[in-house]
This record gives sequence, C-alpha cells and structure tokens, in this order.
Amino acid sequence: MPRTVLVTGGAGYIGSHTCAELLEHDYDVVVVDDYSNSSPAALGRVQEVAGRPLISVPADMRDRRALDAIFEKHSIDAVIHFAAKKAIGESMNIPLVYYDVNLGGTTNLLHSMQRHGVQKIVFSSSCSIYGESSRARLSEDEEPRPTNPYARSKWMCEQVIRDACKRCPEMSAISLRYFNPIGAHPSGLLGEVPAGLPNNVVPYLMQVAVGRLKRLSVFGSDYDTPDGTAVRDYVHVLDVVAGHRAALEHLDEETGTQLFNLGTGVGTSVLQLVAALSEACGRPLPYELADRRPGDVATLVADSDRIHRAWGWRPVHGLKEMCRDAWRFQRMNPRGYTAPR
Repeated sequence: MPRTVLVTGGAGYIGSHTCAELLEHDYDVVVVDDYSNSSPAALGRVQEVAGRPLISVPADMRDRRALDAIFEKHSIDAVIHFAAKKAIGESMNIPLVYYDVNLGGTTNLLHSMQRHGVQKIVFSSSCSIYGESSRARLSEDEEPRPTNPYARSKWMCEQVIRDACKRCPEMSAISLRYFNPIGAHPSGLLGEVPAGLPNNVVPYLMQVAVGRLKRLSVFGSDYDTPDGTAVRDYVHVLDVVAGHRAALEHLDEETGTQLFNLGTGVGTSVLQLVAALSEACGRPLPYELADRRPGDVATLVADSDRIHRAWGWRPVHGLKEMCRDAWRFQRMNPRGYTAPR
C-alpha cells in the first residue's frame, strides 16, 4: 500500500479532512495548494487534530516546474487529486478559467507523475457529471450529461486520466464521483471555510446563522420535486474521506481506471436542508425563493452499491449529524480560520 501521499488541494474543505484521516492512519502527507479558496491555517488545524506533522508546499497546479520539484524532493507513492475550482454558478461566468485550472492542472499533474514514476492516483470527481436524468438513483453506468463548465471539466479530467492509463498499463487510477459533502470534523477544528462569499448552501447558511449574511437565496422553487426546490444527496465529509482512504488501500488491486459513486442514496430538498440546519442551530434560518440558477438540475441522488460490493464502504452519518457538526464548527469558528480561538 502507498505510504507517502501527495494531496493536491489539501488545505481545502475535503482535502483538509482527508489529510487528517491519512495522518491518523500513519500515512505521510505532502500537500500542494495555492490557497486560492483555502487557508494555510487549515493545515495547522489538521496537524493539531492528527497529532502529527505534514509537509506543505504552496504552488499552482499549472506550474509544471513546481510540481516536478515536489516529486524530485519527496518520494511520493500515490496522489489524491482534489485541487480544482468547484462552483457551478461561477463556472457559467468564467468557463475558460475552469478549463484552464481544472483540466490544465490535471494534465500537468499526470505529466509530472509519469516523469517521476508515480503510477497511482485517486481523483476527486463529481456527481454533477450526470446532469439531468429520469432515474431516481444514479449509478456509475448512467450516461454523462454535464450541464455546466464545472461538470464538463470534471468529466474531461476523467477521460484524460483514462487515456493516461491506456498509455501506461502499469498505472492505477480511481475516480470518486461524490455527491454533496457537508458537515465538519466532530472536534470543531476543521470545517468548510470558502474564500469570499460562499457558493454552497451549507457554508452560506452557517454564515446566516452567525449573522454575517442576511438570508439564503434558494435558487429554483418550481422543479418537479416534492416541494419544488432542488433535491440533492448530502453525505458527511467524514464518509467521503473514508471513501478516499479505502481507494488508497485498493489501488494496488487493479491497474487501469475504476469509477465509484460516494453518496447516501437519500435525497433531501433545499428546503428540507434549511429546516434541518435550523433545528441544529436552534432557530429558524431566513431564506428567500429566487429564480433557477443556470446549470443546475432538479435531482441528483446516488446509487453507491458498486463501492459497497467492492470494498464494503457505506455512509455511517445521517443528515442530523451532518447539520450538527457543521453548526458546531461554525459556532466555534464564527469567522473561519482567521480569527484567534
């Protein structure tokens, strides 16, 4: 099994939780992050949670020399690739930036891996690749129908990784299409702290809860769903992290590419999520209904049977726990990682 792991985007929301998990399970971790949507302070929290140090390198994934220097200095066994821009709405406004960062960063990483003989990668993909579908639960066999530049960039990255594996038969790659990670570390030390105005519903609502924002705009109230708002499969970030560690542990079993969903199989509407977070906070959180947002779809719910059959992975945290942990982090860190505790 790989023991030294390069985690790209390791200071971000899912990346930081993954780094803590890896350190706690005796992996050595090297992080590369440009901190464009994260904070170096998150890595200090990671080391506090895990009780072990990591190595961090500030760099842009598009900087091939910087990536080569990391592989030359550190004996990397495997890579977990999170680094990407990830907001659907923003991707509609700046599509070329999304292709440049997400696709360009991935191709640069694969070049560096091949030049330095690193043949194992776990890729952070997305359920948004599926787009619109009539199925209640989406399996990995569903035909991709991405509806926005973010989703298309993730789908393209999957194809690039697949082609790299075809060219290098000894290469092993696992793409994890996870649905909507929320929640936080139960210690309250790690959580979701986006730079600037949050693009995702939970960190936005958490800032509403502590008075930094006035109300949430719920984009779309006329979808063909039980209450008219978009339905998503929310999965605890710790369950997503467990999926990444499981992927690392199974990289040696197969060469080529593998693809797995990570989700609960339970759909929750935006209004249901608002109600659950309001209950966790102990007061109603204000919101307003707004027009649909371009690029969004009505329903995305996972069929994760494949990963359960292959590795025994199943989510173990429910929505109430996700909301409770998200609120604990926000309550303990009302201004994110920047304010002193």
